[in-house]
Amino acid sequence: MKRRAKDTCIVISGESGAGKTEASKYIMQYIAAITNPTQRAEVERVKNVLLKSNCVLEAFGNAKTNRNDNSSRFGKYMDINFDFKGDPTGGHIHNYLLEKVRCLWAQTGGRCSHGNLLLGAPATLLTSLHLCRDPGTYRYTQEGAQGDVNDASGYQAVEEAMAVIGFSAEELGSVRRILAAILHLGNLRFTQEDETTLVEDTSGVSVLAELTATAPESLRRALLTRTVAAGAGELIEKVHSPKEAAYARDACAKAIYERLFCWIVGRINAGIAARGYDARVHGKSTVIGVLDIYGFEIFDTNSFEQFCINYCNEKLQQLFIELILRQEQAEYQREGITWQSIEYFSNEPIVELVEQPHHGILALLDEACLAAGTVTDHLFLASMDTRLGHHPHYTSRKLCPTDKTMEFNRDFRIKHYAGDVTYSVEGFLDKNKDTLFQDFKRLFYNSVDPVLRAMWPDGEQSITEVTKRPLTTGTLFKNSIVALVENLASKEPYYVRCIKPNDQKSPTLFDVERCRHQVSYLGLLENVRVRRAGFAYRQPYHRFLLRYKMTCEYTWPNHLMASDQEATQALLEQHGFQDDVAYGHTKVFIRTPRTLVCLEQERAQLIPIIVLLLQKAWRGALARRRCRRLRAAYTIMAGYKRHKVRAYLRELLRRFQAVRTLPDFGKSVVWPEPPVVLAHFQDASQRLFRRWRARQIIKNIPPSEMGQIRAKVAAMAALGGLREAWGCQRGWARDYLSSVRAATGFGVPAPRLKNKVHFGSVLFSCHVRKINRFGKSQDRAILVTDQHVYKLDPRKRYLMMRAIPLSTVSVLNHPGVPRAWQGDKNTLYTPSPHRGTPLLMMPGYCRTKRELQVRVSDCIQLSFRGRRRLLTVETRPDAATPDFSKSRDGFVLYWPGR
Repeated sequence: MKRRAKDTCIVISGESGAGKTEASKYIMQYIAAITNPTQRAEVERVKNVLLKSNCVLEAFGNAKTNRNDNSSRFGKYMDINFDFKGDPTGGHIHNYLLEKVRCLWAQTGGRCSHGNLLLGAPATLLTSLHLCRDPGTYRYTQEGAQGDVNDASGYQAVEEAMAVIGFSAEELGSVRRILAAILHLGNLRFTQEDETTLVEDTSGVSVLAELTATAPESLRRALLTRTVAAGAGELIEKVHSPKEAAYARDACAKAIYERLFCWIVGRINAGIAARGYDARVHGKSTVIGVLDIYGFEIFDTNSFEQFCINYCNEKLQQLFIELILRQEQAEYQREGITWQSIEYFSNEPIVELVEQPHHGILALLDEACLAAGTVTDHLFLASMDTRLGHHPHYTSRKLCPTDKTMEFNRDFRIKHYAGDVTYSVEGFLDKNKDTLFQDFKRLFYNSVDPVLRAMWPDGEQSITEVTKRPLTTGTLFKNSIVALVENLASKEPYYVRCIKPNDQKSPTLFDVERCRHQVSYLGLLENVRVRRAGFAYRQPYHRFLLRYKMTCEYTWPNHLMASDQEATQALLEQHGFQDDVAYGHTKVFIRTPRTLVCLEQERAQLIPIIVLLLQKAWRGALARRRCRRLRAAYTIMAGYKRHKVRAYLRELLRRFQAVRTLPDFGKSVVWPEPPVVLAHFQDASQRLFRRWRARQIIKNIPPSEMGQIRAKVAAMAALGGLREAWGCQRGWARDYLSSVRAATGFGVPAPRLKNKVHFGSVLFSCHVRKINRFGKSQDRAILVTDQHVYKLDPRKRYLMMRAIPLSTVSVLNHPGVPRAWQGDKNTLYTPSPHRGTPLLMMPGYCRTKRELQVRVSDCIQLSFRGRRRLLTVETRPDAATPDFSKSRDGFVLYWPGR
C-alpha cells in the first residue's frame, strides 16, 4: 500500500468457528503496533477506537452456537484510512445481515445474542432495570440459560471500550434500558376475552413504557391493534388476535435489536471518522479493507439466515476463483507466457442458482412474497421444485423421493462448494418480508429517549402517506453483497484462509479428514498449483523501471533504449537474473522471491546515496533562491536609501538656501528629519551651521563689546539651565550698588572703604537677604573686590560687618547647582530686589561643618546637625524678589514667577 499507493483488502474466510474473528483481531493489533512511531495523539485515538470496536461489536453481534462459542452473527467489513506516512487516520465499518432472530431463540447448545450482557451488571443496575440475574426468567433467554459463557467477566471490558469509543453516560444508560426492554417484551403474553385481545400482566406494559420512555396507553395500543389506511384519509384500527399480537411482539423485539446494533455501528463510525483530513495538505489517503464475515454453516436445522450466510460465502469464493485462479491464468495467456492450464472447480452455477434474476431462489422468494392471496412456505417450495428441478445443484424430497434425510414439503438441498446443505423452508417468507407494523415505528419515534428516537426516523412519516413497497430482506442482502464484492475487486486482495481442525471445539484435536475437506473445497490445492507453476511477481515495465532503474548504469537516471522492455532486460541481465524471469507483452514476470529480494537489497543500498544527491540539489536550489532574494532585497534597500538621501539633501538645500538674507541667519529654520544613515552627518552639519551662524553674528560686534560678550558666554556656561534671567539680554553693571547709589546712599561709604582697605577694583556688589538658623531674614549688602568679600549693613549706612579674604573663598554656588560643599559659617544670602541680581549662597549653613547636599529638584534636601530638613522651592507669580522662610518640615524658598 505504501509502496504503490494502491488500496488493498484482506479477505478472511473459513467455516464458522475456524478463527476468522481472532485473525481480524491479530491484523488490527499488528496495524496498531507498527504505526504511529511519533505518537501523534489523533492517530493514537483512532487506533484505540479501532481496537476497542471489536469488543463492542462482539458483545452485541456475536453469539454462542453449537459450532462456535463466539460466532459472528453478522458480517463486518472495515475500511481503515491511512495517510501518506502509513498511519491510520480514520475508518468506516459496514455491517451485513445481523441474524436478529438470534435474540428470540437459540438452537440446542446455543445461546441468544443479547441480554447476556446485562447479566454481568451490578445488582443495583439490574434492580433499576427491573431485571433479575437468572436468564431462565425471560422467554428470549431460556434456551441459553444453561450455557457456560461467563458474561460477568466481559461486562466491565465492554463498558470501558464503549467509554473509549466515545459513548456518553446518557447513551450507555439508553442502551441498557433498550436491552432490558427487549427482555421484558418477550415475557408479555396475550389472552382473548369476548373477541378482545388483552395483555395478561399489565405491570409489564408499565415497565416497558418506563424503559422506552413512551406513554403506557400508546404502547398497549401498538401491541394489541394495528392502524390501516383505508383510502381517502380514512383510518381503520384492526385488533390483533393473540397469535398476531405475539407475532407483532417478536417482530418488534427483532427490529429494536437490529436498529440498536446499527446505531452502535454508526456511533463507532462517528468515533473513527477521519477528522480534518485534506488530501491537498496531507497527501493521498489509501485504504486497507478487512473483511470478517460469517463462515460457511451447516446446522441440524438450517433456515433463511444460514441460506443467506452460505450464499455470501459462495460469492466470496467466486471472487477468489475469479481473481486467483481464472484471471491469473488468463493473464499468462494474454501476455504470451508459456502456460499449461490448470483445471479448477467453478461455483458460478451455484451463485446463479441463488441470485439469477427471475429464475434464482431469491427472485422466486420475492415473487412468492409479493403474490396476491395466501402464499405459504410449502407453495414456495413447490414453485422452486417446478422451476429449479432441472438444476444440478438443487434437489428436494419431491425430486428425490428415496432420500429420507429430507422431509416432504419442508426441505430442499443445495450442493454448495463446501458441501451439501439441507434447508428448512419454514419461515422463509416471513423472514424475507420482515413485516413490522407502522404503529411501532411511530410509537418509538415519539419516545422521550433521544437514542431510541434516533433509531426510528421513518416513524415521522404519517400512515396516510403513500410509500413504495420496501425491498425484501433477501434483495437487500443480495445488493449489499454484490456491492461488497465489487468493492473488494477494485482493491488488491490478500487472503487469509482459516482451517477448522475439529468439530469438538478442542484446541488439541486435529481431524485430518476434516481439514483435507476444507482445503479441497476452498480451492487451496488449485491455488498452490497455480502459484507453484506461475510467477511470484509481475509488474508493468514502466513501473518496474521506476522502482529499480537506479540499480543499473544503463537505466539511471533514464535509459536511451528503444523500449522499456529492452531496458528491463538489460537491467536484469546486468544482475544475472535472466534465467529467472519471463518477458510478456506489457509486463515482466519474476518466478522466485529470491530475485526480488536481491533487487530490493540493491535498491536499499542506493537509496541513501540518491537521497543525499537530492538533498544536495534541493539545498543548493534553496540557497540560490535565497541568495537571489537577498540580492534583490539589498538592491531595493540600496535604491531606497539613495532615494531617501537625495530627498533629504534636496529638502535641506531648499530650507537653507536663503539663510544669509534672514535676520536670524537661519536660527528659526527647522531641520528636516534625517534618515538613519545620515544621523551623524546631520549632527556634524548642525555644528558647522552653528559655528557659521555664530561667526556671522560675531563679525558685526564692535571690539569694545567683546569683553562683555565673553563674560556672558562664561555666565551661560555656568548658569545655563539653572536660571532664566542671567543677564543675556542686557548690559552688565557688576557694581550694582554704585550704579544706584543715588537711591541707596552707597556713594559715601564706598570711597571711605577703598581708602581704608586700599582694594584695586570692585568685582561685584548688590543687595541680599540673610536668613539665619532660626528662619529670620535681614537685609544685607555684599561687596566683592579683588581682595575681599565684604558683608555690609545697609541700614547703618553700609557699615562693614565682616570681611572675608577672597583667597579663602572656595565656592560661590547658586542653590540649584548639584554640588556638595562645606562651609564654616551659618550664613545664607538671598538676592537683592534689583532684577537680574544673581542669588549668592555662601558656604555654610552648618556650624558643625557637616556636608550640605543640594539637588536640583522642587524639593531640596538639607542635611545638618544630624537631622534632615527639607528646602522646598515654590514659585510665586506675584512676588518681585525671592524670599526665604521657615516651615513645619524645614525651609521654603519662594521664587519670583517671572
